[in-house]
Amino acid sequence: MITSPLQGRVILLVISGGIAAYKSLDLIRRLREQGARVRCILTKGGAEFVTALSVAALSEEKVYTDLWSLTDEQEMGHIRLVRESDLIIVAPASANIIAKLAHGLADDLASTALLAANKPILLAPAMNHAMWDNPATQHNIAMLKQRGFHQAGPNEGAMACNETGMGRMADVPEIMAAITDILGKPGDLSGKHALVTSGPTYEPVDPVRFIGNRSSGKQGHAIAAALAARGASVTLVSGPVSEPDPKGVKIIHVETAEQMLGACLQALPADLFIACAAVADWRVADYSEQKIKKDGGVSTLALEPNPDILATIAAHHLRPKLVVGFAAETDNLMENAKKKLAQKGCDWLLANDVSNGAVFGADENSVWFMHRGAGDHAEYEHWPPQSKTALAQALAEKIAEYFKE
Repeated sequence: MITSPLQGRVILLVISGGIAAYKSLDLIRRLREQGARVRCILTKGGAEFVTALSVAALSEEKVYTDLWSLTDEQEMGHIRLVRESDLIIVAPASANIIAKLAHGLADDLASTALLAANKPILLAPAMNHAMWDNPATQHNIAMLKQRGFHQAGPNEGAMACNETGMGRMADVPEIMAAITDILGKPGDLSGKHALVTSGPTYEPVDPVRFIGNRSSGKQGHAIAAALAARGASVTLVSGPVSEPDPKGVKIIHVETAEQMLGACLQALPADLFIACAAVADWRVADYSEQKIKKDGGVSTLALEPNPDILATIAAHHLRPKLVVGFAAETDNLMENAKKKLAQKGCDWLLANDVSNGAVFGADENSVWFMHRGAGDHAEYEHWPPQSKTALAQALAEKIAEYFKE
């Protein structure tokens, strides 16, 4: 039986003011399901949105609210609250409490406990997008990151104030993923070698120009991190991206499809292969050693097909036990995805609709998960919109279940 990394851990949850405080109730429930003990500090602002009774009922612990309560200080003072915790989470983390943390203020129980903390602190910011974008908030967040604070979110989307922008509190699965990353690895993929591709490929036209695509690498990098968090040895082959390298992952940086295939073949054998990269289907047949000048009129580029990395790995004599592909489609999503599942020789396929431009570079994703059923019949299920981190965790969970069977 797999033991959760949260089993027996003590989590101190600080609930500050904001409509997103309702998510904290679900967070308590999920932490308890993983075997964690959850103690909560409810700020005055937080109590305007959720009740101490609700928090106590879910946590089955006393809820702390007042710095000056002699009873609280006698039973469990602010120093003991942080000293006896393995991790401190602030969710939601309002602009106010972020400012207090950045500038060392301690005028209530929550800010005093946080100032006295000697344990990791995870912030889940939640506020109006204008407050999040304000230079003061950005400066405060930057200061806290430099001091080693961890952060989950915020995300972009509709808000309770009927405005849209960056500032929504991260969804609970994303926060849980961040917690797992901080506290330890479940280890259910320990001993497995995972090979993951991510990002775009750039196919050079001349020394200046290239053919590429809009892939940011966020999904592939999140998958690599999620697999590493579960104990897998991960090799990530990445095209040109601005995403930071995931921790605990061997990363190989490439540019072209041919380089990506070569790196993948060198990384074999592997137990699983996930082809998340958006590989260019074509490359320029006649690369120009000199910059092509426009004064000669419109140039016609001769193209030739790039190697099919997914199909090549799926047919290789060192084929991984599990081969997973991605399909980014702009039309006939299900029909095209089913064809790709059959033609590429992969076991699973995650298909998404990129026609509205809301996937490449975005923080959220929505996919159809497909796999081969009886007689190669494709079976599928819809995974609703969620953060790419949460989707990566869901995929890692399915992979762990697959290898457990």
